[in-house]
Amino acid sequence: MSGKSRFFQILPIVFVGLCQTITVANGFNPSAEGENIRCRDKERQALLTFKQSLVDNSGRLSSWGSENGKKDCCLWRGVRCSHRTGHVVMLDLHHPLTFDDEFDGFVNSSLRGKINPSLLELRYLRYLDLTYNDFGGTQFPNINGSLSKLRHLDLHDTGLSFTTLNQILNLSSLRYLDLSSNNLNGAKDWPQLLIKLPYLEHLRLAGCSLPIISSPPSLTNSTSSRISIDLSLNYLTSSMYPLLFNITSKIVDLTLQSTLLEGSIPDFFRNLVSLEHLDLSDNELGAGLSGCIQNSLEILSLPWNRFQNSFSLSYVTGFSSLRELDLSGNRLNGSFPTSFKQPSKLTSLSLSDNQLTGPLPDLTQFSSLKYLDIGHNRFNGTVTESLGCLPELEHLDASWNSLEGAISEEHFENLSKLHTLDLSFNLLTFNVSSGWIPPFQLNQIHLSFCNLGPHFPKWLHTQRSFQDLDISGAGISGTIPDWFWDLPTYLIFLNLSHNQMTGMLSDLSPVKLLTFIGIDLSSNLFEGPLPVFPYNVTKLILAKNRFSGSVSPLCKNTAGVLRSLDLSDNSLDGVLPDCFFHWQDIVVLNLANNNFSGVIPTAVGSLLSLETIKLHGNSFSGGLPSSLKNCSRLKFVDLSENMFSGSVPAWVGENLSSLIFLSLQGNEFNGRIPSNLCQLANIRILDLSQNFLSGAIPSCLDNLTAMVQKGDSNDITEDIYVSSMQAYIFFGGHYIEKAMVRWKGKEYEYERSLGLFRIIDLAGNKLVGEIPDEITRLAELVVLNLSGNNLVGSIPEKIGQLKQLESLDLSTNQLSGQIPTSMADLSFLSYLNLSYNNLSGKIPPGTQLLTFGASAFVGNQALCGLPISQQCPRNDTLQDQPPDDGHTEDGDEFSKWFYAGMGIGFFTAFWGVFGSLLLKTSWRHAYFRLLDDWKDSLYVTFILWWARLERKFKS
Repeated sequence: MSGKSRFFQILPIVFVGLCQTITVANGFNPSAEGENIRCRDKERQALLTFKQSLVDNSGRLSSWGSENGKKDCCLWRGVRCSHRTGHVVMLDLHHPLTFDDEFDGFVNSSLRGKINPSLLELRYLRYLDLTYNDFGGTQFPNINGSLSKLRHLDLHDTGLSFTTLNQILNLSSLRYLDLSSNNLNGAKDWPQLLIKLPYLEHLRLAGCSLPIISSPPSLTNSTSSRISIDLSLNYLTSSMYPLLFNITSKIVDLTLQSTLLEGSIPDFFRNLVSLEHLDLSDNELGAGLSGCIQNSLEILSLPWNRFQNSFSLSYVTGFSSLRELDLSGNRLNGSFPTSFKQPSKLTSLSLSDNQLTGPLPDLTQFSSLKYLDIGHNRFNGTVTESLGCLPELEHLDASWNSLEGAISEEHFENLSKLHTLDLSFNLLTFNVSSGWIPPFQLNQIHLSFCNLGPHFPKWLHTQRSFQDLDISGAGISGTIPDWFWDLPTYLIFLNLSHNQMTGMLSDLSPVKLLTFIGIDLSSNLFEGPLPVFPYNVTKLILAKNRFSGSVSPLCKNTAGVLRSLDLSDNSLDGVLPDCFFHWQDIVVLNLANNNFSGVIPTAVGSLLSLETIKLHGNSFSGGLPSSLKNCSRLKFVDLSENMFSGSVPAWVGENLSSLIFLSLQGNEFNGRIPSNLCQLANIRILDLSQNFLSGAIPSCLDNLTAMVQKGDSNDITEDIYVSSMQAYIFFGGHYIEKAMVRWKGKEYEYERSLGLFRIIDLAGNKLVGEIPDEITRLAELVVLNLSGNNLVGSIPEKIGQLKQLESLDLSTNQLSGQIPTSMADLSFLSYLNLSYNNLSGKIPPGTQLLTFGASAFVGNQALCGLPISQQCPRNDTLQDQPPDDGHTEDGDEFSKWFYAGMGIGFFTAFWGVFGSLLLKTSWRHAYFRLLDDWKDSLYVTFILWWARLERKFKS
């Protein structure tokens, strides 16, 4: 037998032996399974002691025990042993996040308690993962040389606290370390991790509140491996850069997202020759990268990064090894570089959420791209057909730009791997043939407000795998073809809103979907009765259609997973059936602007998750059911424009403390305003107008503390609903509250800006008494409307303290006295109505009040001064002049005696002289002779003086 033949005969034996040697060397021996090696007693006891320090409500450690059937710890959940030695080499107790409707979408099954030092008895442990458990701020045990074989340590988001990392620094064999989302704000030795862990390949310290190190140590004895570093979500400064100086050539992955870095990135950045992934998103770098620019073609400027100087995209794409680049969430401006020195090898490029302008470049230079996100910028022009030259492209997001023109089949002809397409909110028109068969199968289709119409796009018939479909506002009219309702099994969200789709919807209950789903068919022309929807719908938006009849078809949805229901602006009628109140997880219930009638069933009190109820514009009657006080999560209550009656219940203030918006406007409520409403500390908008309320305005309104807090567009309630979860990523949608607000004398519908308002509207009631001074303490009040009541007394003198007031209506009351001068200080006031009261005196001077027309003051007969035509008497003018010496009281007293003395003196002199002349004839004759003599003397004197002057002039 030749040597060559013998070699090939023994080669399999050698190969098998080599594999066995490698396996044993790594601590595993597959052949040992039959030997029934069980775990070591000492390690089993250590694990049981470790368990005793934990709270395990979910029973995840139920397989751990000392009973006969549970003695082998190698069979316990999360435990792995070496098949050769029986030592525990792996402990994986990470908390598996799962979706569940019964607890706001999450199952709280994490382990809690503390990490018992008995864990250190597992001296052969190589892998430890305790991710997403809760150890309540306790310290990690002091290792003291134990766990020296540990290579993988993952403590991500475990609630641990570290004042030092000495115990971690002793784990010299570590390859993987993740301490993310724990508290390291006292661990100033964290840079030592890059010095004393020479084999470290992955370091994750994201969201750890890392302390700023003013003088980082040099990494002369740093890691010898290629390393991936994640320091995102910390507050760092440019002083951390020297920490990386000596390992730049070894960094493969660098994530500095949301680190608030300031200053410029130094020249060492050009030495990142091995860099494959770079994430600089969401920072505050104060200067640019101009010191590192090579072969710059066009200049961009960065931030949320706020780069103030220049940054060249061609610079970072010049890295020969760079594969992934994320500069999203910055303030990049300027145009996209048109070309690069060499074709880029990038597979992922994200420039979203910036201010980039200009046309898109020739995309053929990015032939390796799999992920491209340029959404939320200002790109314009057309989408070139070079898009079709990206054969590897899987994800394309160019949404929220100003792209225009036609999208043809040529744009997609080579995109066979594309699974995500988002061109929403551009000016694009799809110009494809009716028989077009796309080369791709999309998972995500977002074409909102692109022009796909007028007919329903037939090419969607070929897409059988989509999970999200959004073709809202796409100019589609006519009926939906029957084939469309054969929906993909894993559909998560369907949005056909804001089109002109017509017809009646058929029974959709046979549609079998494996996931929870959100459906939005709003703002169309659908008509007829409501259809039956799939049992597992979580969000159902049918607003602004022509649906009619009762809502009883919805009662067939018995799964109880519905979270948001919006049937507003239809023609639905009848009473609310009890089945409405079986959906225990419902958060949003909007039935506004229909023809519903009857009372609110007491069963409404069973909706304990309810946060929004909107019944505006119906014919509901009766009082508010007391069971509603059980809905303590309510934030948004709009019952306006109905026929509710009775008193405003005191429990509204006592039990609904989370209320942000409360409108009972346009009903038949009577009685007093309960002072309990002053307990609504979170209320931003309070509207009780157009009812029959009587009595005085509660003086405790200054307890509405949210009226003292500055408005924010995020203040008003917004429901984020979760429909599915994949790999810890949750998918769903959101529901933003809208409401009618009386603003500057008219009604407007507001959405996100609703949170900016601070409003009290009590107009159109029968309120009496004075306006309480306490109302002037609500410093952030924007709208105050007390018109159409029977209020008396004066306008509060301190009304000028309402510096944010923009609309004030006190018209049609019985207010008297003068307009406070402080009202002229309301610099934001743009609407004012004080008409039809009994106000008097001069309107305070000042440019602010002069901006309003006379109509704002009409019906106050005793008012005078601009801007009305009635002039003030002169004494009113004198009274308006301030004293010169500043001593108001003393000056007024002196003026009184001075003018009194002048009056007496004048009276005495006048009658002392002229009275005598009138009563005594001889005196009167002598007096007039004297006047004649004076006259003659003055005349002769004047003639002589004039003659002398004339002679002198002639000479």
